[in-house]
Amino acid sequence: MPSRLAIALIVSGLLVSQRAESVDRRQFGDQPKATFSTESQVVVLHVAVRDKHGYVNGLEQTAFHVLENKLPQPISFFSNQDAPVTVGLIIDSSGSMGANRTRVIAAALAFAENSNPEDEIFVLGFNENVKAPMPADAPFTNDLPTLRVALDKAISSRGKSAVYDAVNAGLQYLNKGKYERKVLVLVSDGGDNASSTTRRQVLANSQASNAVIYTVGVIDPLETEADPGFLRQLSDASGGESFEPKSVADVVKVLRNVARDIRNMYTLGYVPGSSAKREELRRVAVRVTLPAGRKAVVRTRRAYLAGQEPDRSANDAFVAR
Repeated sequence: MPSRLAIALIVSGLLVSQRAESVDRRQFGDQPKATFSTESQVVVLHVAVRDKHGYVNGLEQTAFHVLENKLPQPISFFSNQDAPVTVGLIIDSSGSMGANRTRVIAAALAFAENSNPEDEIFVLGFNENVKAPMPADAPFTNDLPTLRVALDKAISSRGKSAVYDAVNAGLQYLNKGKYERKVLVLVSDGGDNASSTTRRQVLANSQASNAVIYTVGVIDPLETEADPGFLRQLSDASGGESFEPKSVADVVKVLRNVARDIRNMYTLGYVPGSSAKREELRRVAVRVTLPAGRKAVVRTRRAYLAGQEPDRSANDAFVAR
């Protein structure tokens, strides 16, 4: 059972609705701060734009057009900057990952080295329990030695796998962060044999969250309980990407690419109309107009779940240290 302190640290708000928070001016330039009341919702979209040459940077807000259920939506705030993010590294430390422990830690550190220096990072490790090794008075870090210590504590390489509980705990932990942009990076084979949370619940919670989720599938072909399909489904639901490196040695390269992708995303948000019903899946599309008729390839979430209540079933598996 978790301590009272651990429970207190878990922020239960996975609702898209934001409580009287204002957007940090450092993230959104000189635009006026956008304030969201308890009665309103803000849907935050993280958008990657590419053309045949790679990432397309420097676009202005006028290039973006947002549709919800095929209806145009006015953009409330917009950023085309490499703004810092709140990011969680969710690392599988079950028995199936035992042989890969050292390389996974090295890959996680490579991710941090290639991230924005102002990012705030936390670590969760999981087997049948979810472990948060960061100190209660310093739940985030951007210091590499501190991160290495946290990774060493988080990854035990034994036991079963509660990946659904771990993703739920990560979504909750993100809400303690100070940045509007929120990201989870999950390194796992996707197999679950110990969660109290169901697959359906964690996918719904990811659709109700503003977080982008990247998944890195470290798949042993002899592991019968591996579930790369869940990893792909999770990243697709949130507008992230799913990777399945051919070898553990490639995980370092993959996580460097994830850090690069995060730093090349646009962030925009809109307040939907009041017609959205509770727990209704709302379809979202973002269209981008590039200069000189160039073709844009746009990646973002394709839907969100309006008014989803947070699922707290993972809390009993959450361990503060």
